[in-house]
Amino acid sequence: MPPRSVVVVGASHAAVHFADRLRETGFTGEITLVSHEPRLPYQRPPLSKGWLKGEVTSESLLLRDPTHYADKEIELITGARVEQVTRTPAGIRIEFAGEGGSCTREFDRLVLATGARARTLALPGSEHPDVVRLRDLGHASVLADRVRKGPIVVIGGGFVGLEVAATARTLGTEVTVIEAGSRLLGRSVGEVTAEALRAAHRAIGTDIVLDAQPTAITIADNGIRGVRLDDGREITATTVLVGIGAEPRTELAFQLGLRCAGGVVVDNRCLTSDGRTLAIGDCTTRVSPTGGHYRLESVDNATTQAEVAAAVLAGSTAPVPAVPWFWSDQGDQKLQIVGLIGDHTSVVVRTDPDKPRRRVALYFAGDGLVAAECLNAPADFVALRAALGRGRRPGPEELSDSTVPLKKLLTSGGSGAIARP
Repeated sequence: MPPRSVVVVGASHAAVHFADRLRETGFTGEITLVSHEPRLPYQRPPLSKGWLKGEVTSESLLLRDPTHYADKEIELITGARVEQVTRTPAGIRIEFAGEGGSCTREFDRLVLATGARARTLALPGSEHPDVVRLRDLGHASVLADRVRKGPIVVIGGGFVGLEVAATARTLGTEVTVIEAGSRLLGRSVGEVTAEALRAAHRAIGTDIVLDAQPTAITIADNGIRGVRLDDGREITATTVLVGIGAEPRTELAFQLGLRCAGGVVVDNRCLTSDGRTLAIGDCTTRVSPTGGHYRLESVDNATTQAEVAAAVLAGSTAPVPAVPWFWSDQGDQKLQIVGLIGDHTSVVVRTDPDKPRRRVALYFAGDGLVAAECLNAPADFVALRAALGRGRRPGPEELSDSTVPLKKLLTSGGSGAIARP
């Protein structure tokens, strides 16, 4: 039987979409969202780009109109931190504290949409207020105040750091990116795409320092002077952005004794190890076909898991997850990814002499396409996403001819196999 009341801890994209989808199934019970942030739920992707440039406002960031929650009879509690979750014979008890004091309530079912927090860096000087992170609107507002005030050093060559670096360069700020690995985006994209993006960032004046470990953030006259590296160099900075990834918020899952492994482990129905609690969004991780765990941080994954979880609670058929996809806008470079590279066995790179900014890296496992990285190639991305979505898995020989458009190659026949990301 469907529950009479559902509480969602978190008010992210995943949480809000879940609440909407659950209502759309015809669910008439109570839906409560509890958010530790004091503001209405908002979009996060623009924080590293449009927000820093002043092109978006707090109102335009909102995920839904302020009246939406009351209209849909969704209770939204903001500025409240959940401190304890406990199972009861009838369901779940949560204790949370906010400006109005502490409160305890009981619900039939619990959905964890707790998201993730930005990782911190334990270095001398890292506690200085001009050492910033970027995970929420509060962080973004601090960074927006600093972005024009002198050189910025970005520690970490991941998506967030590179997006901020490109944005800062468009504003005329000097930027240095320090990456401990041998290439950018080492955990996210292949070597060909990473090298193309490094060249693009250098072309707009961003200094990229690879194979370098920061050892201290140096201070002078109460302000940041720079970042010292393990080889003795010191990179001048007035602001330091730490962009070394995110850690899933699993504290409440641990309180319930749920299985966690780099996130709250869920199955393909978004159910946790107790078979009753659900978890969605950036806090979750799944078991890969090879037995390891993987976590997807994307709007697409948040939306997909929200729809699956809503169907599970409503007792309806859960949708079959589509092939995952991601994007990153870094200045004038648009990267779109579909599928998961995983244990690919070969790569085909398609380029166009007439469009030197365009590059598509195709990843194959055996004789089947499993993923693609499209740099400044939106039409190719659309064609590849559609093909993988309908189960087309062409082999390398079918897609290697760069003189023929991918759309034509992908619709010209060839049976392929069912795509299994």
